[in-house]
Amino acid sequence: MGVSEVWAAVGRVGPYFAVRTGEAPPAGFRPLRELYAAGPDGPLAARIGQAARQMGTREPRVAASLVHLGLASRLWSVALGAAALGGVVPDLHPDRAHGALPARGTFELWLPDRPAAADGPLADGLRQAVAVENLVPLAAAVRSVAPVAERLLDGNAASALVGAGRVLAAAPSVRHTAAARRAEALVRDLLDTPPLEGTGSVTAPDRPLAFRRSSCCLYYRVPGGGVCGDCVFDRPPGAR
Repeated sequence: MGVSEVWAAVGRVGPYFAVRTGEAPPAGFRPLRELYAAGPDGPLAARIGQAARQMGTREPRVAASLVHLGLASRLWSVALGAAALGGVVPDLHPDRAHGALPARGTFELWLPDRPAAADGPLADGLRQAVAVENLVPLAAAVRSVAPVAERLLDGNAASALVGAGRVLAAAPSVRHTAAARRAEALVRDLLDTPPLEGTGSVTAPDRPLAFRRSSCCLYYRVPGGGVCGDCVFDRPPGAR
């Protein structure tokens, strides 16, 4: 399967899996490294501020956590989809991959046509491409804007990975195929090693993939929000 065929197959899973490719990034797209700029004047700070206004929360850490969760979901979806469907690790290096952070809507991605040069197991390549090269600087940028616990962000990353795996495996074009089984195996492998190791409990390999995190993304603190399906809490703290 060629690279263009891989991205076509990945994009059919859903909007979180789709990326743009080509010889050059579209106008308005910036290297991910620039989007991860720390501090109150960076693009991520602007996105977090906009998200807080949209959610109606006065707690920057709540908006920061949920923006982080959304970006982590986007990165894991693209990477896991390419690995499971095409057997390749996409080039997500933050100096080469580009993105756009619109005030509303999905985080947009543009990637080089070529996959990353990865030797060894796919899980190792995914860990390097997403967890190391992207989620480390992303977490640092988020924490420069709002006081969010580092382990909470690790929990977000794990939750995003499991969510991407479940959506991918349930897609009509993927369900009950070898790619679905490969996606689940990759998710389990990634959850079993740092930095995601210990972020929660996962079902045994002979049972459908499910995850219960040991932290909370803080969604319950959004007005009208509640607890997520994999939350450490059974009900919002303080609720009777």
